[in-house]
Amino acid sequence: MKVLLAGIVARYPYGGVTWCSLMYLLGLRALGHEVLYIEDTGECIYDPERDEISTDPSYGTRYIHGALEPFGLGDRWSFVNYDGSYHGLSQEVVRAFCADADLFVNLSGGSWFWRDEYAAIPRRVFIDTDPVFTQLAIAKGEPWYVEFFRGFDRLFTFGANIGTPACDVPTSDFTWHATRQPVITELWRTAAPPSRDRFTTVMTWKIESFPDVDGGKDREFLAYLDLPARTASRFEVAVNGPLELLAEHGWSPVDAMSVSRSLWDYRDFIRSSKAEFGVAKHAYVSRHSGWFSDRTECYLAAGRPALVQDTGWSAHLPSGTGLIGFSTMEEALDGLHRIECDYAVHATRASEIASEYFDATRVLPPFLEVAYG
Repeated sequence: MKVLLAGIVARYPYGGVTWCSLMYLLGLRALGHEVLYIEDTGECIYDPERDEISTDPSYGTRYIHGALEPFGLGDRWSFVNYDGSYHGLSQEVVRAFCADADLFVNLSGGSWFWRDEYAAIPRRVFIDTDPVFTQLAIAKGEPWYVEFFRGFDRLFTFGANIGTPACDVPTSDFTWHATRQPVITELWRTAAPPSRDRFTTVMTWKIESFPDVDGGKDREFLAYLDLPARTASRFEVAVNGPLELLAEHGWSPVDAMSVSRSLWDYRDFIRSSKAEFGVAKHAYVSRHSGWFSDRTECYLAAGRPALVQDTGWSAHLPSGTGLIGFSTMEEALDGLHRIECDYAVHATRASEIASEYFDATRVLPPFLEVAYG
C-alpha cells in the first residue's frame, strides 16, 4: 500500500512534534507500506535561529531532511511553502505518487487544502491530536472548516472519550474513532539508568491557537505549583512559560527549545530523566476527553515511569504501577511516593505498558483496519 502522510514538522520544528510524524512513517514502513511525507499547511515556518515566523522555508526544509535522512527517508518528503513553491520532491513527483496512492493520512492538520491529488486518493483520514479544541471549532459551523472535515472517510482522535457519554464535547454528525500515537519502542528503549534524579516534562505553558477556549496547561499547572515544597522529589520542567515563577516554587525550569531543538535532544532529555510528572491542558481535563500524551508514551518506552494528570484516560489504560494518574494534589504526592519507594518495579512496568499499548505494531494494524472499514 502507498501512504501519503501530511504532518507539521517544519511548521513546528520541535523534537516532540517531529517524532510524532516520524514514528507513523517508520511504523507504516515496517508493516510493508511505501510512505511519503508531505507538509502543506499554507503557513510560514517557525525559524528558531531567528526566533520568528519566516517566509524563508530553508530552516524548515533543512530540518525535515535532517530528521528523515538518518532513517532512509531523506528522499521521501516534500514541503509546500505558503507561496505554493515545492521543496524536496517536486510537485510533479508528489502528484505521480498520489495518482496511485491508497491512503492519505492528515496528521494534526499537516495540510489544510483539498488539492485534487489528495482528494483523488481512495481513502482519506484525519488524526486529531488536539481533542476538544478540534470538535469545538467544528461546532462553530464555519463552512470551510466543516466542509474540510467532510472530505475524510474516517476521523481519528487521541481523545478516547470523544463522542461517548463520558465526554460532553459536541461532535455534530461526525464520528470520531479513538486511536493512539504509535511508538517505535526500540528507538526509545535503553539499558542505561537515568542520569538525573529528576521528574521532568516538556510542555507549552499557554497555547496561542483557539484563543476563545480557556484550555491551556497554565491553568492546571497552577493548582500544583506548590508541589515541590511538599515532597523530597526533585523536578525539572522544560517550558516556554514563566521561568522565574516556576523557579521560585522549586521546579528548576529550563527553556523548552533547549531540549527540543532536535529529535535527539528531545530523546536524550527523556531518557536521562528519572520519570515524568505532567499536567494536561485544562480543556482535556475539564471535558474528560480521555486524551493521552504522545510524550508520556515516549517516557514509558524509555522505561521511565510516568505520573500524569488523568483526563479520563485511566478508563482505557492501566494506572497504578509504571503509569499513575492523578486528579488532586494528594494523589500526586502519593504517586511520587510510590515511584520513589519502588522505582525498579515502576520502571519495568513502564516499559511493559509501552510495548502492550503503544508500540506501532499494536496501534497501526487496528488503525488501518478502521481506516479501511
